[in-house]
Order: sequence, then structure tokens, then C-alpha cells
Amino acid sequence: MNPRLHALPNGVRVVCDPTPELQTLALSVVAGRGARAEAPGQSGWAHLLEHMVFKGAGARSARDIVEAIEAEGGSVNAATGYERTSFQVRALKGGLKLGLEVVGDLVQRPTIDPAELDREKGVIAQEIAEAADTPDDLVFDLAQSSAFAGQPLGRPILGTVKSLASAKRDTLEAFRAGLYAAPGLVVSASGAVDEDELLASVEAVFGSADGTMLPEPAPAAFAGGLKTRARALEQSHLVFLLPGEGARSRGYYVQRIFAEALGGGMASRLFQEAREKRGLAYSIDAYSETYGDTGVLGIYAGCAAEDAAALAGVCAGQVRALAEAIEPTELARAKAQLKAHMFMALESPLARAEGLAGQILLFGRPLSPAEMAQGIDEVTAADIRAYGERLLSQRRCAGAVLGPKRALGAAEAFGRALF
Repeated sequence: MNPRLHALPNGVRVVCDPTPELQTLALSVVAGRGARAEAPGQSGWAHLLEHMVFKGAGARSARDIVEAIEAEGGSVNAATGYERTSFQVRALKGGLKLGLEVVGDLVQRPTIDPAELDREKGVIAQEIAEAADTPDDLVFDLAQSSAFAGQPLGRPILGTVKSLASAKRDTLEAFRAGLYAAPGLVVSASGAVDEDELLASVEAVFGSADGTMLPEPAPAAFAGGLKTRARALEQSHLVFLLPGEGARSRGYYVQRIFAEALGGGMASRLFQEAREKRGLAYSIDAYSETYGDTGVLGIYAGCAAEDAAALAGVCAGQVRALAEAIEPTELARAKAQLKAHMFMALESPLARAEGLAGQILLFGRPLSPAEMAQGIDEVTAADIRAYGERLLSQRRCAGAVLGPKRALGAAEAFGRALF
């Protein structure tokens, strides 16, 4: 059965994706705003709010929330991204109504106790410190802050201790009202769900929801820049970013295929050239990161400090070579791998529910597997070349290197070799 989309009068959208033969279901309630909607002084508030709603909501305490879900064999979780905030429930067949009631309280009626708020700020301060102590987390944050300097996309989702300190109960509640406003909510259910039960339950839980969404974030601009940080590590961590396409762009699938051919698997150019042929890195890959209006093509590598500059040159050389031409067999393999990644994920009810909610927020409708496959199949070698020309013609890159001092020159080496 194809997913069916409905809308309540208050703007809450509902998508039902039933698979009757399953004994489990997944529910996602997704708000179409995230860390990108924060004002500069509110950095980290979306993530803080996601934590706080689990401290008590409606008539349930923090313990009551998890016990209610787990008593029925389910689990509840949440995630904050730059462009959306997601609340997820996985449950046995028959657990839909309870899951919706619990998440409805989390989104609409959190307690936000001031004492709990102070304690949770301390917990997140530890989370921030942990990320700073984790090299392969920190290097991505450094690169992101270079690529989108001075913009919401360049600020860490966790925020800072200083920006979190300014959040009080009343200001965080006002922020919640805009972040989780009804017109931006999508309720998505997949697996052992009944459409009539879903619609009735969503109407009962969210039918009276209201609010005005936080403003749409300003368009992002790839700034570029390099950041290095010396650390006494055994391995150097390198991230290179190039300006790319957004999820709504016609070049979305082109970028995904370019990244796949460049460094998506063991047959990719970077793996074969940098790891297998030259032995410069144990870990290396390329990836496509997309937002609604923009995106990046990224490369990550971990290597010995003495190999960092040479590895940066190899990465740049492989980007240039792929931008000039892609072999027919290489293009076909990248398409097959991309389809496999996308379609294997659809075997999970939670991934389907999350994916459908994201599609509703981006495109206003679900995308069928056939439509996605067609988008991949239509990409040509000429499209890859045109994408490569756009990539290089902007003559901008962002990067970060974290490790021993002798590795830090790799950041500039990548840009010199590429341009």
C-alpha cells in the first residue's frame, strides 16, 4: 500500500504507511524546525528543549514517560538536527495510541521545571566537553564552523555553556511554542498501523494544537575557510568540504552519486588510491550532506601525521579527476550502491517513518521508491562533469585538521592542490 497523506485543519500533517503483516510499528512526530531556527544567543536551545521535555510532560514524570512506553514493549527517543526535531517511538502492534499520547505530551505540555533545567544544563555541558574530547567529532564541528561561519549552520547543535545559561523556563517555553508549532508538525507512522486508528488518535492528541512557527532560516552561504588544532594524538583527522547542492536541488542525486564514486565504498577512487595503492590512510570516505537549500561534498580521513599533506594532495587530485570524467562502469556501480543504501534503509519501519516525514517537510508529499530510483537512473556522465565544473569553479573549500603539529599543513595543501 502506498503511503497516504492527510492534514488536520490546524496544519498538522499525517502520513500513514501500513504494512499489516508486521507485528511492530514506528511512530515519528517531526517538527520542521531545528537548531537552524535559533537566534545567535539561543545556540543549543533546540537540543536543550529536546532533553527537557523528557524530564516531565503532561501528568507524567520523567520515569513515568519511559515506563509507560517500555511496559508495552516499546522504546522512545528523540533527535535534534539543524532543520528538524524528531520524536520517535518503536512499539509492538497495538502500541500506536499510547505512543501518540506520550509524544503529544512531550511536544505540547512539557513541565520544564527550573531546578531540572539547571541540572540538565550541567549534563549538556558534560556532553559538550565529551564532544570536544572526541577527535572524530570535534574535527567535523571545526569544518562545519568554517564552511558556514557566522551562520546558524556554522554553530554546533549542542550550543555552548554560555548560550545555554541564558535559557530560563519562560523563554524556553516561548521558544518551544514556535519550534513545535502545529503547522510545522508531521506525524508519520509505519508498520503495523491502521489508518483510521491513526487519524482518530492524531485528531484527539494534536487536533487542538496551535502556534506560529519560528521564521524560516535565512538562506545559507558557503563561506569556506580552514581550521587547525594541534593535539597530541596517535592519528591525524582530516575533513575537507566543498560547496554543494541542497536536498531540493535538481543536482541532489548527482552529488550523491559523485560522493559515492569518490569515496563511498571499497571500490571508490579514494579507497583504492589512498588506502589500497598508497597506504596513506586506514580510514577514508566521501559523503554528501544536504539541507533544504544547500549542501556540502565532504571527505573524511584518518592518517599518520607524516602522511597528512600527501593524503590531502591525493584527495584533491581524485576530486579533480572525477570532475573531468567518470567511467561508465563506475557510474553504474555508484548508482547501484546508492539505490542499495536508500532501499535497504526502507526495510526498517522507523527509517520509513522518519524518511516520509522528511519528504513531507521538504517536498510536501511522499516520494515513492520508483521515483527515487528514476532520479538516480537519470543521472548521466555529462551531469557528473557539469557538477564537477560547478564544484571547482567556485574556488572555495573549507577544512579542518586535528592532530600533531606536523599534520596541520594538510588543510592548506588540499586547497592548493585542488585549485
